[in-house]
Amino acid sequence: MNGAKNGGQTVVADRAANGRAAATAPVDWSIAAATGKRLVRPGPVIPREQAEQTVHALHAVNGTAEQHVRELTGLGHGLPLHDAEVVDRPGWVQAATDGLATLTSRAVPRRDRGPLNSVLASSAGVQTGVLLAFLGSRVLGQYDPFGPKGSGGRLLLVAPNVVSAQQALGVSAKDFRMWVCLHECTHRLQFNAVPWLREYFAGEVSRLLSGLTDEDNSKLNRLPELIKQAREARKGDGALAVAELLTSPEQRVVLDRLIALSTLLEGHADHVMDAVGPSVVPSVATIRRRFTERRRGGGVLDRVLRVLLGVDAKVKQYAQGSAFTRHVVDTVGMDGFNVAWESPETLPTRAEITDPDAWLRRVRP
Repeated sequence: MNGAKNGGQTVVADRAANGRAAATAPVDWSIAAATGKRLVRPGPVIPREQAEQTVHALHAVNGTAEQHVRELTGLGHGLPLHDAEVVDRPGWVQAATDGLATLTSRAVPRRDRGPLNSVLASSAGVQTGVLLAFLGSRVLGQYDPFGPKGSGGRLLLVAPNVVSAQQALGVSAKDFRMWVCLHECTHRLQFNAVPWLREYFAGEVSRLLSGLTDEDNSKLNRLPELIKQAREARKGDGALAVAELLTSPEQRVVLDRLIALSTLLEGHADHVMDAVGPSVVPSVATIRRRFTERRRGGGVLDRVLRVLLGVDAKVKQYAQGSAFTRHVVDTVGMDGFNVAWESPETLPTRAEITDPDAWLRRVRP
């Protein structure tokens, strides 16, 4: 009974702490989660037996996929293998808000917004929830490095989206599940096999968010004008250019580092999921071709939302990062590529992502 009482007191204390954090956070994450879960579209209608088989198969393939990633990359040998969490769309929205709340809580606001804080945080929560609802029907999987301590982070596989994408592509369900898991397991291995990466990433995000001022936030009121400026200034980069216009020169230095890192992480994962080859995923060439075509598709409204949310910029990151990884691996092998993981100083810069030979000259003179 004492244990139960102490546990209850802990829960109350945690809730109180979360409430105090929410009072000063720029986004009310509880509202974001509730909004996203309410608005996210339902998944595909499939027989219950098929749904259960899909969940079981995703759990089963996770460990095998990471073993293939370890063999290809040379990373993570001896580390424990962790299971994945298989979730539905509302489950992903909740997990995404939990991860974002944890990550952004490290950033210290420049100053209190006063009595309008809760109103602004609620508004931001609704807007964030709408964006998460849009993404919640598209995300196949996600690795959150800031899960419970000792868990290796949270690897989420969104079962209805995996089924929906596989059916739309008309490819082998077994092959597609493995292909998706290879990508997400690569992300998990990146953060677990590179001891400094988790804190480095969190620190850079904290520096970016901590530097935001009211003047920066007021620029959001001129978003249509900024989008037009971005298109004229940097055609092709889309939402990345908008993000640059929303930040100060000092913050752009941090933003450049984050863009370079995320491009490397995504490109490396994209390279790995294809490089394992047909011995692991027999239809890998067909899946890649059809999946790439699907990334570029969508109606007019979908394309507008993709630009505003940075999805098109994300697609470009995949291509640039994958090309960087492929060039370096072809030139100096996987061991040579793994020099990137030695320290923050050996990570490629944003300019080097599109000029891998420049990175090779710097780190392997």
